[in-house]
Amino acid sequence: MTKEISDACDLYGHGGNIYRLAGELRMQERQIIDFSASVNPLGVSKKVKAEMRKHLKYLHNYPDPEAGRLRKRLAQYHGIDTETILCGNGSTGLIYLITKGLKPQRVLIPSPTFSEYEKACKSRSETRVMRYMLKEENNFYIDPDEYIKAMEGKSSVAEIQDSDSSPVTRHSSPSSDMAFLCNPNNPTGRLLRREDIIRIANAAKELKCYLIVDEAFMDFCADESAIKDVEANRYLIVLRSLTNFYALSGLRIGYGVFPRHLIGGLKECGEPWTVNSLAQRAAVVAIKDKVFRGETLKLIKGEKRFLEKSFRKLGIKFFSSDTNFYLLKVGGANEICRQLERRGILVRDCANFRGLDDTYLRVAVKSHRENTILIRELTTILQNLS
Repeated sequence: MTKEISDACDLYGHGGNIYRLAGELRMQERQIIDFSASVNPLGVSKKVKAEMRKHLKYLHNYPDPEAGRLRKRLAQYHGIDTETILCGNGSTGLIYLITKGLKPQRVLIPSPTFSEYEKACKSRSETRVMRYMLKEENNFYIDPDEYIKAMEGKSSVAEIQDSDSSPVTRHSSPSSDMAFLCNPNNPTGRLLRREDIIRIANAAKELKCYLIVDEAFMDFCADESAIKDVEANRYLIVLRSLTNFYALSGLRIGYGVFPRHLIGGLKECGEPWTVNSLAQRAAVVAIKDKVFRGETLKLIKGEKRFLEKSFRKLGIKFFSSDTNFYLLKVGGANEICRQLERRGILVRDCANFRGLDDTYLRVAVKSHRENTILIRELTTILQNLS
């Protein structure tokens, strides 16, 4: 095994880098089975593909900088005001726009969670990042009351850490002016119910702390979305992505629902034409496709049953998930990752998530054929390691 392959888990970052592994193994990209990216195994819907083919001839035109058609459709879909929606180059682009535009001084972020929150904050030298540490013994659950205390700066030493140092040595510190929540959380898969999010959001409002709720995986449990609650709370922002549920990863399309008073300032901070024409067209069709949505939820439900049964049989600890991926805890996780890569299978090594270590992996829920291959290869690897 080459050094490049042995270091692959560390290099892939977010997962989904099939290009590097295909090159190292001298395989075609389509031969890589990617469990590291939690993308719908059905792929792009037929209706979206047809819409994109139809509009290829218009690529000589600049995209609509306001994404007017898409924002109108999103407003209808969610039952909200069009003027509260901003579209971006994936929800990640909006995360960076928010930190750039709102210039937070003290930001609270759970750990483990999506790494781009902290990266976006640290792009500003003036921003101090605090971490609310989730505990394995609590199945990485975010306790709403404790999270509110952390926003207030009143959390205990064991629950809040300065991102650049050892645990904070005082029980009281200034309150946060921004806080992030990934819901359901990545990589744990845990969902906070809407009533809990509203409770945290109301506390954030009292503190004048912007609460950013990233609902990138919320399409898998859509009834718990806080999108409609933005209107009543000038400190609540909700982000969504079409990457995971609608398999539009390569088009980079996401959107956010913002309090009205923030829209103008954020637009001034943003770059023009961040959402290309095909992405806008694809998103409009995707969110209208009820059949695709139903097929997706049915497939994921069935395959989650299969994977959970298989994990139990293999003796692999998994954490309950409300979305289309699982956080696993298993001895030799890093070696398992490397051996799977040699077989052309990518999983997400979670060692570089703050709050996790080299005993954790994250795997996506894919098609039954692909899930069966993963379980077969895991069985062989675990037998060889025992």
